[in-house]
Amino acid sequence: MGTISANFFMSLDGVVESPNLFVFPYFSDEVGAAVSASTEQSRAMIMGRQLYAEWSAYWPTAEDPFGGFINQVDKYVISDSLTTADWNATTIIPGAEAEQQVRALKERTDGVIGVSGSGTTVAWLATHRLLDELRLLVFPVAVGQGRRLFEDGRVPLALTGSRSLDTGVVELVYAPAP
Repeated sequence: MGTISANFFMSLDGVVESPNLFVFPYFSDEVGAAVSASTEQSRAMIMGRQLYAEWSAYWPTAEDPFGGFINQVDKYVISDSLTTADWNATTIIPGAEAEQQVRALKERTDGVIGVSGSGTTVAWLATHRLLDELRLLVFPVAVGQGRRLFEDGRVPLALTGSRSLDTGVVELVYAPAP
């Protein structure tokens, strides 16, 4: 049975929106290795419509190690408005069927099902007790405004791991609280 693991860049004040505005001064080989380690273990990826729109416009032609990965991996997009997908290896999951289809995906997948940068999707997964792990790279900067991961409610989590990286970034790993 697969596990769903979400990965996020987060500012010190909890913002996950537009990480391109705050991560680069703190990005290093060690931070990159942490990102790669969590991404490379994914056997499939779940995302929402907005991230799908952004990534499908960029990654199919990008010559980058992540591009090689994301273009080949099976992608599952949870959306009520998207009905077709042009990006290879993509399956659309209608919102009304999402819980059932994600549970079935977990049952048939050996290994990790990754989620990156889809805040609404991760909050939904956590609310439905489908999220098995949340990995945060917390960058040492407060950005003041922007979307936070769990704006709509309380999600109890238990810390399962942590480590400091060379540029002041902290990696935090959580599981759902019992």
